[in-house]
Amino acid sequence: MSSYAARRTALRQELQATGLDALLVTNLLNVRYLTGFTGSNGAVLIDAVSDDKTVFCTDGRYLTQSAKQVPDLERLIDRPCDAALAKKAKGKLGFESHHVTVDGLEALRSTAEKAELTRAGGLVEKLRLVKDEIEIEALRMACAAADRALAALIGHGGLRQGRTEREVARELESRMLDHGAEGPSFATIVAFGANSAVPHHAPTDATLHAGDFIKLDFGALVDGYHSDMTRTLVLGKPADWQRELYDLVARSQQAGHNALKPGVQVSDVDHASREVIEKAGHGDEFLHGLGHGVGLEIHEAPALSKVGDGTLSAGMAVTVEPGVYLSGRGGVRIEDTLVVRESGPELLTLTTKELVVV
Repeated sequence: MSSYAARRTALRQELQATGLDALLVTNLLNVRYLTGFTGSNGAVLIDAVSDDKTVFCTDGRYLTQSAKQVPDLERLIDRPCDAALAKKAKGKLGFESHHVTVDGLEALRSTAEKAELTRAGGLVEKLRLVKDEIEIEALRMACAAADRALAALIGHGGLRQGRTEREVARELESRMLDHGAEGPSFATIVAFGANSAVPHHAPTDATLHAGDFIKLDFGALVDGYHSDMTRTLVLGKPADWQRELYDLVARSQQAGHNALKPGVQVSDVDHASREVIEKAGHGDEFLHGLGHGVGLEIHEAPALSKVGDGTLSAGMAVTVEPGVYLSGRGGVRIEDTLVVRESGPELLTLTTKELVVV
């Protein structure tokens, strides 16, 4: 429980700095981050002074579960939780304006009789930018499950001529479960041949042929935390153009990796990687940002892109995933999940980035 209490203490400092008496947290991921509760209905009223006045709410379905997961807070069994907690609030009450709907806000106004509702979106997400060591260990385990699943897929001949993209995707997701994942982080991307030139190609019944690029973008979910990794392989002997394209993206990915340092602008990280590809004449074929934050969500702040805002801090978990996509021929993306550290980035996805020929 100490990690959740520490997060609530950090949030209280934000509440006091903004003059709020309490914050009504209704985003379920933020509720989980602050309390450990994993159910489908819950909210928490964070008092700006003390946990003694902080109240967690859920409904009767989670009576037993919430007692185990949230034993350190006052518990209210009621629904709807947001209205029940708003009714208890006094003073200046912040609410997650980025999450509450217009109708939801009207409902809060009708019940928060003793409180002044104030927009306070993004306060918890601001804390979630920097991961604590418990979160990083969950990310490390999620990345390990994905690494092991890919190794098993390759080792057992799962990438062979005649298999379909859908078959490979299903097997890769199954193997992640075998290696400790709760499920996939997102819908697995498997793209063969020319399909690998589509950045977010959805698996089809297209079959694998000798000489094809094989692009695999996938991740595992462990303790609510997501991993994200892309590897591009070749079935059979690579053509010269495939090796050249792969080597270019590998150099770009390493440049982005090397730029991950506390205090660096996120747009500068994107530039460091993108510049390598632009100088090779393929800037127009790098079709997306360099990367994104990862944690309780597969895509969260910070955004590593040309228009990304802010600077890196130690403890941020991000992806670095440059790609070059030659329409009608094939594409390469290489992606890792890393943690920004003072001594240099910690690599969590450990599968080799040498061009693997299967």
